[in-house]
Amino acid sequence: MRAGLRGERLVALFILAAVAFHPPILNLFAVDSAVFGLPLLYLYVFAAWAVVIALIALITGTTEETAAERGVDAKPAPEREV
Repeated sequence: MRAGLRGERLVALFILAAVAFHPPILNLFAVDSAVFGLPLLYLYVFAAWAVVIALIALITGTTEETAAERGVDAKPAPEREV
């Protein structure tokens, strides 16, 4: 994925997240209803949060193949003893 396209997708995701957590949208889920014993608002907030995090990981994710193309080591550095 091109770096410019990645940036555009992150900006779009930021706007989507800002709309998803905007108070008028949150008020749509502030009803006296529960799913599996959880208030609908809590369920919406945590589900939307998880989706945003998953999309960030998808957009910025580095695989070993893409890292090799960029000349970067995708494997984490070994832990150092102090």
